[in-house]
Amino acid sequence: MTAKIPRNKENDYTREAAEARRALVREQTRVDLNHLESFSFEPAAVLPGNIENFIGVAQIPIGLAGPLLVNGEYAKGEFFVPLATTEGTLVASYNRGMKLLRAAGGVTTTVVDDAMQRAPAFVFKSAREARDFGVWVKENFAAIKAKAETTTTTGKLRDIQQFPAARFLYLRFNYTTGDAAGQNMVGKATKSACDWIMSVYPNIERYQLEGSFATDKKTSWVNTLHTRGKKVIAEARIPAAVLKEIMRVNVEEIFRARLTSQLGGYLSGVNNNGAHSANGITAMFIACGQDAANVAESSAAAVYAEITPHGDYYYSITIPSLIVATYGGGTGLPTQRECLEMMDCYGAGRAKKFAEIVAATVLCGELSLGTAVIADEWVSSHEQMGRNR
Repeated sequence: MTAKIPRNKENDYTREAAEARRALVREQTRVDLNHLESFSFEPAAVLPGNIENFIGVAQIPIGLAGPLLVNGEYAKGEFFVPLATTEGTLVASYNRGMKLLRAAGGVTTTVVDDAMQRAPAFVFKSAREARDFGVWVKENFAAIKAKAETTTTTGKLRDIQQFPAARFLYLRFNYTTGDAAGQNMVGKATKSACDWIMSVYPNIERYQLEGSFATDKKTSWVNTLHTRGKKVIAEARIPAAVLKEIMRVNVEEIFRARLTSQLGGYLSGVNNNGAHSANGITAMFIACGQDAANVAESSAAAVYAEITPHGDYYYSITIPSLIVATYGGGTGLPTQRECLEMMDCYGAGRAKKFAEIVAATVLCGELSLGTAVIADEWVSSHEQMGRNR
């Protein structure tokens, strides 16, 4: 008989329950688990709602970069940034970029949009019936909004976008969700609204709560254009002398390289014309208790650069779908909470501040890697500090 994973129906979040499952692993695999079982918190206090069949923790190194100087609307001043990674040179590279942009006067950050989606699909006998339903949805938005918001005190239905195709109408419900990422919140709210729609609108064949138009855990053009999470822009103007002194490249070299990369990215069909935004975002997500799978959407980016009339270098990155939270989910786990608190980003009222710090960090990493390639320091730095040593 196949062995079953032990569970305790009364309380499965105890050290004893975790040990019972580790004992199963030892018996089945003959693998010792001395490190997996080392953790500093009581499972029952923090884990319900975060994980099932708990057996231990993954210990990922966390490095510190900074200080990062941010001139944001929510993040103002200098911050030390925790980065969880196993990639040698990553922390050093972001740290170098932060040094450059601190000398240049800091990174200016702007949150330009904020919405989380659920996108149900409604099915009719014909395209004409689907179109008529779309008119009804517009006329009855207030009632739909009221039904959706009965399930949440935080989520607010902002608007509903419509995308007709064949005999389907895809409705993209856009919510603000406070300081939570909000995927579960908006799912529950949208189900409440759709169940009510089904009870009052005739001739709907069926509806599907998610028709893949919200594009959970996937990069998409709709998110790039309309946002999922926070749309954040980070920008900086770097004096030519500072760029030359710290990065050992001149403005013309870095701009020429940008044009080359722009064309290469276009030819390869990337979702991002920058260098490696996923590196910094993933490292911050893991350190700070974010849903790491949201890197799929959050790593999409649009880079723009130019040489200013004064001969300096303007560089910006637009992150259209940055999904972050400072409350709920994994943010309350002990290590992750400490990392958020390090930046004064834990709890209510701080999600946009955290989004600005993430975007500013990404900008630093883009410039650091880009200049390292031009200065012929990319390979040598990995040889010195990275996994090739």
